Amino acid sequence: MNGSRRTLLGSAALTLVLSSVILTESAYAAKPVGSGRGANTEQQGGGGKQSIYAAARIKYSGAVTKDGRTGNVTSSDVNWTPPPCWYAPYLGAKDFKKEMSKHIDGQLNTPGMGGTAGAAIGETKRHYEDGYSWPGKPGYKDYNVENDGKGMFWAGVENPNEPDYLKRSSCTDLPFWVENGDAPPPQYEEAVTPEILAALAYQHMELPDTDVTLAPEANTKVNLPTWAWLDKAVFDEVQATAAINVPGFNIQATTTAKPVALKLEPGTEDAVTYPASGECTINADGSIGEPYAKGKADQDPPCGVKYLRSSGDGTFKLQATITWEINWTGTGGAGGDLPNGTVGNDQDVTVQEIQSVNR
Repeated sequence: MNGSRRTLLGSAALTLVLSSVILTESAYAAKPVGSGRGANTEQQGGGGKQSIYAAARIKYSGAVTKDGRTGNVTSSDVNWTPPPCWYAPYLGAKDFKKEMSKHIDGQLNTPGMGGTAGAAIGETKRHYEDGYSWPGKPGYKDYNVENDGKGMFWAGVENPNEPDYLKRSSCTDLPFWVENGDAPPPQYEEAVTPEILAALAYQHMELPDTDVTLAPEANTKVNLPTWAWLDKAVFDEVQATAAINVPGFNIQATTTAKPVALKLEPGTEDAVTYPASGECTINADGSIGEPYAKGKADQDPPCGVKYLRSSGDGTFKLQATITWEINWTGTGGAGGDLPNGTVGNDQDVTVQEIQSVNR
């Protein structure tokens, strides 16, 4: 049997064999390729129940969503996306044998299992029990049990927040062995790294809402400049961390978001912004704009908006969007930049038809 045929069968076998394997994550659930189900399970073994060490066990901390949802940060780079799937430590050899042999035998004993699917399952069984191999994919005698504790089998994991099924289920290589302290074989480009964890921390990051202070507040007048600002106390650097800690493999990455600008969009073309671009930069003390104070009624605000017509019986939606500069650092001194992120918020503004007022 040639290498391409073996690879095809191996990929089919992975989807079938792992179709009922559930992985465990301590923070919130990710899924193994082909599972179609969430993760929260315990494995019966030895003297009682014990948690399964699994590829899905990514721990998130810091400014992240608490239930596994995608956070509120939008990447400024429309071509950048978080990883749809990755390979990560799954199980030690003994636990892997217990799980895989159970599922392989279950599939082989399924009525009607034959043809290509049956051949794929049989080939997988030989791969892990008899050491059957093909180019680039060495086999394992008795599931490599003799090396239990010296490494782990790695498996593909779906990103549950990836909406494209084909993308999130594309890490279809059969589970492979990695010795403790060794890097995964180079052909597994999606093997989890600090950079991948940084991207996942970015995806789950939850940044503060952009509620700017306005003067006048919520109700303003035609042709009257409205001052807008954000205090440093509510507008500061934010961090999110993602980590994997399993026997023989410990990596982490921290993603840091730093606010750099505020963009105002009045909600109507009949308005002008200050500055004209609508981009309010950060002050030296970390604040944005300048609070209104008595005596400034005749001045243009450094950050703000002026409406040129009334909102009638309704309101204009003033959109305030913060741009955050984002970078990351991780295990081994790794680090770099990620695309800037934005977080926007709408505020209703009533504009009345009064040409001049005393402030």
